[in-house]
Parts: sequence; structure tokens; C-alpha cells
Amino acid sequence: MNLRNKDILIIEDDKAIVRILELEFKHEGYTYDVALDGKDGLDKFQSGQYGVILLDLMLPEISGLEVCRKIRKVSNVPIIMLTARRDITDKVIGLDLGADDYVTKPFEMEELLARIRAGIRRGNARTDEMKLLELADLSLNVKTREVIKHGDPIDLTKTEYDLLEYLFTNKGRVLTRDQILEHVWGYDFVGDDNVLDVYIRYLRNKIDYPYDVKLIHTVRGVGYTMKEQTER
Repeated sequence: MNLRNKDILIIEDDKAIVRILELEFKHEGYTYDVALDGKDGLDKFQSGQYGVILLDLMLPEISGLEVCRKIRKVSNVPIIMLTARRDITDKVIGLDLGADDYVTKPFEMEELLARIRAGIRRGNARTDEMKLLELADLSLNVKTREVIKHGDPIDLTKTEYDLLEYLFTNKGRVLTRDQILEHVWGYDFVGDDNVLDVYIRYLRNKIDYPYDVKLIHTVRGVGYTMKEQTER
């Protein structure tokens, strides 16, 4: 269960800028969290749910570009990058890594607020599109976390559900073991990666093996993918 559900995650190490943003966001009625370095930003992202992320490019611990890369591997939350740099190369890299928007410091607050509103709208639209996921005879309701296979409700643990949802939202795409472990168990997961095989087996026992249509497939030497395949 997510510990936070807030409008904005601010990942910015300049405390003066953070203070200004806090005052403005309070005035606008936004809820928010603050992280002063890249590592704390990723920690908060992992344990929360946000409408938009404001991400500084130059951060201690982990750079903003690396934070962007890690977040985008597992989430499509809108990201607005903040930077004092004007070099077009940094802007291109940030956008290529999946940032939705880019604001150069010093910025006009009204412009930033407009971009935040647009980002939250985009995020809400993406969420609406993903409320009900369907593949063959399997359906997953993201809002209620209900899973139905061939008309039968499937009871899943939290980890089983998180794993299934990640595979489902990337259906047809081959996901590496590292990508899955990072998304479901956390970017700083330390342990035996056989835990993934164990949970894949749990899922298959519930949604594949009792039925003719198999959906979870092993890609040898890479990871797993989810697609429709009828057992012959």
C-alpha cells in the first residue's frame, strides 16, 4: 500500500528554491513532499504516489538525469525537470530519458504552475486509460486491484498483484529480470533474485495453469513477457 498520495514530489537541493515552491504550493492548495537529494527522491517515489514530479538536474547522491531514468523505467508519472543549465544537450538528454517538460532557472512561477497543472492533467488522463487492463480472458482493475480470469475472481497477495500489474501494463514487451525486481521489490533491492522465479510460479499457478490460455512466458536468458498464447 502506498504511504503517500500527493500532488507533487519536489526533488531539489536548493533550499531557497524549495522554500519558495512550498509557499506557492501551499497557497495553491497542492499537497507535496520534498527530497533534497536524488537518493531520498527515489525513496519517496518508491513509497508514494504523485501527480507530477519536479526534478532538479544537478543533485547530490544521484543525479537528476539518473533519477529520471530510474523513475521512467517503472512509471509514467509526469516529470518536469528544473535546471540552471541552458545547454541544449542537457535538455535533449532529459527529454530523451522520458521527462515530459523542462524549465530553466530562474523561472516565472506562473509559468511553472501552468506546467504543473498540465502535467497533473496528463497524469490523470494516463491513469484513466489504465483503470481496466484486459488480455484474452484476464482483466485487472487498477483502481480496485480486482483480478478476474475466465470469469473467476483471483485472490492475489500484494506482491503477486504488483508483479502482475507491472507485467500487464507492459504486455507484449520483454522485461528483464532487473527491471522487474527494481519495479516490484525496489531499486535498492538486495537479495536472491530467485524470489522473482518464486513469485512468477505463484502467479502461474493462479492465472495460467488452471486455464487453457497461457499469458506469462519466460524469455530464456532475459526475463519474462506477458502475451496471449493458447496451449496446443
